[in-house]
Amino acid sequence: MSEKSFQFTIEPWSVVHENKEYHTPIFNLLQRKMRLEAKEDKSEGDFYVLEAPEWVNVIPITKNKEVVLVEQYRYGIEQPTLEIPGGMVDPKEQPLESIKRELVEETGYHSKNWSSLGKVSSNPAIMTNNTHLYLAEGCELITSKKPAGDEHERINVHLLPMEKFLDYVADGTIHHSIMVAAVARFLLKGKQEAKS
Repeated sequence: MSEKSFQFTIEPWSVVHENKEYHTPIFNLLQRKMRLEAKEDKSEGDFYVLEAPEWVNVIPITKNKEVVLVEQYRYGIEQPTLEIPGGMVDPKEQPLESIKRELVEETGYHSKNWSSLGKVSSNPAIMTNNTHLYLAEGCELITSKKPAGDEHERINVHLLPMEKFLDYVADGTIHHSIMVAAVARFLLKGKQEAKS
């Protein structure tokens, strides 16, 4: 980490009024009237944002140094994807509790060795939430039952050697932006550890 934090210079906007336009089980669509009160510019405008719960993701690595991945169908792009396990933080849960639960539910794997890879803004242009990223090492299969998932969630679990996993990120097979962010944080962690 750098010795000095970046100094932001752009003026902030303030919320004048907020209205919930639409509610779903996953997010709320909010309309925000916002005001900029800069010396040279006094602007006001309407903006739309998605209010969503915090999300979690994990890079799970087995004792054999394989990455545990989930294959599932994504309705937004209408295609299957290959991803690291993750999900939403349930009410009254801490992010680490949520991802431990999600890992078992989606893959049947469990780990006793967890570390944080930090958090990223899910999409700061239009979303209010963060995604908390984790590394789980020494993962072991604790149940051979087919992953439960949500009502419409079907998951196939795959184990890949680390090199193949990174190849799939590099060639775009693994393309979910938050998954790619987790991989970047994982690789940076390894680089920092190598320096120390």
